[in-house]
Amino acid sequence: MSLPIALQTYTVREQMARGFERTITRVAEVGYPALEITFEIPGASMSQAEKLFGELGFQVPAAHAPLPLGDKRSAVLDFAEMFSVQSIVFSASPKEFESLDSIRQLCGRINDAYAIAADRGLTLGYHNHWWEFAPVQDRLGFDVMLELVDPGVVFEVDTYWVQTGGQDAAALVKRLGTRAPLLHIKDGPATQDAPMVAVGQGVMDFHTIIPAASGAQLLIVELDRCATDMLQAVEESYRYLVGEGLAHGR
Repeated sequence: MSLPIALQTYTVREQMARGFERTITRVAEVGYPALEITFEIPGASMSQAEKLFGELGFQVPAAHAPLPLGDKRSAVLDFAEMFSVQSIVFSASPKEFESLDSIRQLCGRINDAYAIAADRGLTLGYHNHWWEFAPVQDRLGFDVMLELVDPGVVFEVDTYWVQTGGQDAAALVKRLGTRAPLLHIKDGPATQDAPMVAVGQGVMDFHTIIPAASGAQLLIVELDRCATDMLQAVEESYRYLVGEGLAHGR
């Protein structure tokens, strides 16, 4: 099972801030054909970024952004349109998973945002961390959320954080099926605070996880922090996933 590959630009945020064009060009040279971007782009204006992405032939299928609600609504929707983004992806804080009531309030906002995004032809996706898998009154917070959000809301499953949260990433992506079209791929010791490593050099079993994700459409490499040089890890992650037949690039 080989899926298209992308890089989440949060991975190289520090490098972008020091040299945006140099960093993004290097990512293209490695072979990544697509990027998942963030709402704030270090080292460049939105117009500069859009121009360079086009020149380098990058697709931008997804972006991490705030929910398109209130005073963020127009800005987020315009941002998605500018980069031809198909999926707006967001995450929530640990505080929003402290109780059933806080999860209900979160899901109410998610459903409001989903209706707005869908009206513009956009998909709304949720990106997990580890705290969604803590028990809330004898249930996992993630399972409560899954019950309460609109069935059209999808999940960008961060497989590493699932594992860090004590759950089986392969079992979760299998259970979600087509509701998990985006997978975040990172590696390391699967502990909350330890630095990450290039994909293929940690404890994650992607030969089990990726084939279990029958609804996955895109693998997105993301390293929040790294024990080695970040750009080297970005390249090594690409080489591993493509070399193992799990992903394909340019």
